[in-house]
Amino acid sequence: MSARVGIGYDAHRFVAGRRLVLGGVEIPHEFGLEGHSDADALSHAVIDAVLGAAGLGDIGTLFPPDDERWRGAHSLDLLTVTLGNLYGRVVNVDATVICEAPRLASHRAEMERNLGEVLSAPVIVKATTNEGMGWVGDGDGIACFAVALVELD
Repeated sequence: MSARVGIGYDAHRFVAGRRLVLGGVEIPHEFGLEGHSDADALSHAVIDAVLGAAGLGDIGTLFPPDDERWRGAHSLDLLTVTLGNLYGRVVNVDATVICEAPRLASHRAEMERNLGEVLSAPVIVKATTNEGMGWVGDGDGIACFAVALVELD
């Protein structure tokens, strides 16, 4: 077995009329995230990190945004499909969500549990602000980073 690390990044802008989902958790907020699926930026960053570690491309390759099969899809289901393409196992994931609002501290444990159950691996989710800088700091959306360690067969 060989161990490899991948990094993932995803960002979505806020939009009215959608629910906000991060790590498979629906979070009360006046805006949701714009996107083809449920726009779960945290799960998308994790998917990209796992795909990168496995040398399998990126989320847009596996789930093209113009493919109607994935419209409105739950991102935890996309993560499950991703694992079906993996020859190995995820060892752990470390992720950071960056947003000014909403506050995420009370949702972190559920996000970690949801992602960890799908991955069968420990997941740490951290949340921070962008200190009022840039489009994230202006409250226009959410950005997420994730790092995954994968052992390949």
